[in-house]
Amino acid sequence: MTGEPIIELEGITKTFGEGTAAFQALKGVDMTIERGDFVAIMGASGSGKSTTMNILGCLDTPTSGTYRFLGTEVQSLSRDQRSLLRRKYLGFVFQGFNLLSRTTAVENVELPLLYRGESKAARREAALKAMDRVGLVPWAEHTPAELSGGQQQRVAIARALVTDPEVLLADEPTGNLDSERSIEIMEFLTELNGTGITILMVTHEPDMADFAKTIVYFKDGLVERVERGHRHGTPVGTA
Repeated sequence: MTGEPIIELEGITKTFGEGTAAFQALKGVDMTIERGDFVAIMGASGSGKSTTMNILGCLDTPTSGTYRFLGTEVQSLSRDQRSLLRRKYLGFVFQGFNLLSRTTAVENVELPLLYRGESKAARREAALKAMDRVGLVPWAEHTPAELSGGQQQRVAIARALVTDPEVLLADEPTGNLDSERSIEIMEFLTELNGTGITILMVTHEPDMADFAKTIVYFKDGLVERVERGHRHGTPVGTA
């Protein structure tokens, strides 16, 4: 594997609702993600993969179990502390790009720094640096409507990178793209992973999961098995 654990889940459960209406989405998930890994999370609808990603992204809290991020027990943090962890260490990329249509690409990339209260000059410098990482500086002043789907997703990735996160959480990042643009984005994420950033990606597409170093399969609220991506060697066994 690739180094020390950056994320550890032990016995994570998540129940929605109460009484007879209660639904247990996660039933005791154990998962270790090492710094620098590229992990694809797969499973049928309702298998628990999206609930797990929401917990990993500090967007939700588990009902029970332990979530450690760089050794810190996340479930013991206050709401404000979890928000700080999310802003400082995590970047998010979504299937729908979530770009503001009336603002330029570079202004979209600046947004996370605007929420941090950084100066206009500092925001622009950092945003252009992030856009350079995704190869889109020439399109900085274009609006999303003037960009292809693949370019829009690169802008969304630049926005996630502008805060220099430790972990990039990608939820179906190729879901709205054709096969050619999908491969382009996956090759870019692979390059990004090569710079040391840890990537966690939910996908339902086996071809996209094969770009990852590790594939975690969910079934019925549990981790069913863990394999090495087909581009990275043989299976690593079950979890």
